[in-house]
Parts: sequence; structure tokens; C-alpha cells
Amino acid sequence: MKQHSAALVLLAALSACSAQNLTAPVATATVPQPTAPILCADNASWNAPATPRQIFGNSWYVGTCGISAILITSPQGHILIDSGTEKAAPQVAANIEALGFKVQDVRLLLMSHEHHDHSGGLAYLQQVTTAPLYARAPADAVMRSGKNSRIDPQFLELSAMQPVAKVTTIRNDQKVISGSLQIQALATPGHTPGSTSWTWTSCDEKQCRNMAYIDSLTAISDDQYRYSDDNSHPGYLASFRTALKQISQLPCDILLTPHPGASAMWQRLDANPSQALVNPNGCRDYAANASLKLDKRLAEESSAH
Repeated sequence: MKQHSAALVLLAALSACSAQNLTAPVATATVPQPTAPILCADNASWNAPATPRQIFGNSWYVGTCGISAILITSPQGHILIDSGTEKAAPQVAANIEALGFKVQDVRLLLMSHEHHDHSGGLAYLQQVTTAPLYARAPADAVMRSGKNSRIDPQFLELSAMQPVAKVTTIRNDQKVISGSLQIQALATPGHTPGSTSWTWTSCDEKQCRNMAYIDSLTAISDDQYRYSDDNSHPGYLASFRTALKQISQLPCDILLTPHPGASAMWQRLDANPSQALVNPNGCRDYAANASLKLDKRLAEESSAH
């Protein structure tokens, strides 16, 4: 990734001399994509190494081939969303450094949902960054203890995680501010009770884009859980439906997802992309597909009883 160095110097120079405020993010220089990146398959394993790369503006991909981690940068410090597994977390830290940033400059950790494949490395990343983790309830309690509970649809199939020492509880709709960065939380329960999606704005030299990191929307569970059992978990299905509707209405130029294959990220982020990076209908289509799958799951539950 040495070819990024010169452009990153330009990035810093542009940012340092630009007026910074919360409604007009600083433009970030476009960095050339790596000439020989690792080619990632949609079904790649969680820990398969990936080449870090610029997504758009100050938004960067620093995860593995199988699990996303998103870095949002500024001259005052950075925000990191998700960690991958405990095993993958050192790769995420190395990917940040490979892009020319310092992992110690990460000021805030965020998360999509409280499963070990996406959040299992947050304890490690907190150690190397000293950044607090912001999470909404009930994901906050899971991250403090490292253990899920029966309220999670996949409870019986989940692995424990290393507890995270510094966890700050945020509201379901909290706007998180770190230095000059501003990112909006959106509660999207369904895949997990603590599922959280994030939206923000990134700009390059020419324009700004609405970024949307939308959490997993799959209605999957262990053998005991039923989404249609409202007596066991009152209001959960209705909250899932509400989340899908809210996602479909988001301003959404660039859709990102915790599993890259769920939104064709590798087809859009490749040096020679086969699909357009920008799709204003991305969130709408993603939510519509999830709604169809939820309906199918409910029909299967009904037919089984």
C-alpha cells in the first residue's frame, strides 16, 4: 500500500487547511486503489485477509474478506465501526496502519451487532486504541460481559467474546460526535436485539455522499427461537418491521454491510468494479429483500406448528 502515501499526505494537507464544521465535512483526496489487491469472494471466510482500500472520501474499508470494518477519518482522530472476530482484530489494526493512519488515532469504537464474528475483536482494538466503545442497549450489556442471552435469536449457537472494559450506552437514535466527525445511530433490531445501523456523510474533492452502514437484516435463529412468538419476546417482530421501513427510507448513496457479500461490496469496491458504487436505491432494495425473507421465515414457522 505504499502507493497510498503521497495521496495521504495530500489528504492531510487538504484537511488541515479546510474549514471544518459538522454540516460541511472536509473533502478527502481520492486515493488510487491498490494495483494488485487480494480478490475477495462473497463467501470468503471471516478471517480471510483483505486489502484495505478507500471507499469514498474519508471512509475506508479495513476489514477482512468475510467481515467488514469501516474506518472514518479526520485530522482530529478517527471512528472505527466493527472489529471482526478476535482473531481478525490484529488484521484490522494492520489494515489501518497500511493505509497510512495510526491505530492510536482511533478515538471512538462503534459496532453493528453483538455477535462474535463482528464484535469479537473489539476488546483487543480497545486495548490498542484506548478508545471507548459506544453501543446501545442491550448490546452494551453483552459487550461488557462478553456473553449473549436468550433474547438473542441465535443464542444457543453463539460463542462468548472477550469483555470490553469501556462501554458507553447510547440512545437508539443518538447522533455521535467525535471531533469533527458526526455519525447517526439507527436502532435496527431483528437480526439481534442490539442491532445498530449508522449513517454519515463523506466528501471527496467534487461531491459529498450519504453513507449507510446497514446492519445484518437476516431473520435467522437457533432451533428454539420463533420470530412469531410474541408472547416470549413482546414487540420484537413489530420492531423488526419498523426497522426495515426506516432503512428503506434512508438517504443512501453508498450502502455498506457487515457481511460484504450481502450488498455486493466486492463487486463495487474492486479496482475494476462490475457494479456501480453509488446506488441511491441500495437501502430500499436491501430492506425489501430482507422483508421478503422475513415473510418466508414467518410462513415456515406457521407451517411447522
